Amino acid sequence: MLRLQLPLPDRYTDASDDENAARVAAAKAHLGDRVFILGHHYQRDEVIRFADARGDSYRLSVLAQERTQAEYIVFCGVHFMAESADVLTGPHQQVILPDLNAGCSMADMADIDEVEQAWEELGRVVDIERMIPITYMNSSAALKAFVGRNGGAVCTSTNARAVIEWALGIGEPKAPGGRGDKLLFFPDQHLGRNTGFALGYGASDMRVWNPRKDLGGLTDAECKDSTFLLWKGHCSVHQRFLPQHIADFRAMYPDGLVVVHPECARETVMLADEVGSTDFIIRAVENAPDGAVVGIGTEVHLVHRLATDNPTKTVLSLDPLVCPCSTMFRIDLPHLAWVMDKLVEGKVVNKISVDADTSEWARVALQRMLDIT
Repeated sequence: MLRLQLPLPDRYTDASDDENAARVAAAKAHLGDRVFILGHHYQRDEVIRFADARGDSYRLSVLAQERTQAEYIVFCGVHFMAESADVLTGPHQQVILPDLNAGCSMADMADIDEVEQAWEELGRVVDIERMIPITYMNSSAALKAFVGRNGGAVCTSTNARAVIEWALGIGEPKAPGGRGDKLLFFPDQHLGRNTGFALGYGASDMRVWNPRKDLGGLTDAECKDSTFLLWKGHCSVHQRFLPQHIADFRAMYPDGLVVVHPECARETVMLADEVGSTDFIIRAVENAPDGAVVGIGTEVHLVHRLATDNPTKTVLSLDPLVCPCSTMFRIDLPHLAWVMDKLVEGKVVNKISVDADTSEWARVALQRMLDIT
C-alpha cells in the first residue's frame, strides 16, 4: 500500500543517536502526560527505551484507550496498529505514526476490495449466511469493519482458538452470533491453519483462497466442502522459520527448548516444543529454568531483548540470518524525534484517522472478540 512519508529535515537525519535521543527526552519532559508513547515488542531498542508502554498491537491500543489524559498517542509500530488505536481512543486524542511508510506486508496482502469481491463470489456458491468472516488483528480498519458488518469478529494470536470456536459453534456460546458452517479467515493463512489443526480439523477441511484467481483458485465443490477458507497471506518474518532451522538447533542443543509463533508454517509449528503469541513467547522464556537454551521463532529485536532481560538463560533466534521486520524497522530515532519536536511546536504530523463509519463497525468486530474471550 502506497503511503506518502515526506523526507525528514537534515537536522534529524544528520544527527547522532545521542542528539536525537536528547530531543525525544526533552520533548517528553515538556509534554508530560499530554503524550503517551507506545512501543511494539518488535521495535528497535533505541526506540523502545522511550516507550511508556510496550506490548503487542491490541494491548497497546487498549492502553491508549485507558490513558484518557493523553492528547497525543505516538504509536511506534505499523499502520494497522495506529488505526486500531484511533478506533479505540476518544475524539480528544490524536494518534501519530512516526513514519507513514511503516506498514505491514501481511496486512497489505488482503485489502477491502479483494475481500468484498471474495465475499461476493462465495455468495454465489455457498450459503453466505452460514459463513463467518474472521480477520486477524494484523489487518486494516476497513477489514475489521467488514467483519463487523457481516457478523464476524477480530482475533489475535492469543485468542484465535476461542474466536474460531465461537464462529463454528463449538462448545458453549460465549457471545451471540457465530455458529456458522464455515469461515473465511484472513489475512494470515498460517494462524488459521495452525488453529484449525489444534481444534482437531485436518488438511481436507481447509483450502487456501488465492485472491489473484477466480473463485480463489477453487472449484465450487471445494468451496462447499471446506470448513476453513484461508486467505493466501503470510508474515514475511515468520515464514522464514523452517524445519531445518529447528533441526540445526536441536543438533547443537539437544536439550534446548523451541518456541515459535503460530504465524509460522505448519511444518515448522509441528516440530516446536511450544507455540504461542508474542506474550506467550515472553512468558515461556521467563519461565524456563536458569541455564536453559531457548530457540525462538519470531522477530529478532524481541529475541535480542529477551536474551538481555534473561541473562541466566541462552536465548537464540532459530534463523541464523536473523531477519528483522523491515516495515517495523522504519520507526527510528530520527522520525520519533521529528514528531515529538512538532508536538512541542503545537503541530500534529502523521496523524492516523479512521472515518466514523469504519470506526463504528471495526469497534463492533473488536467488541465481539472481547465478548467471546
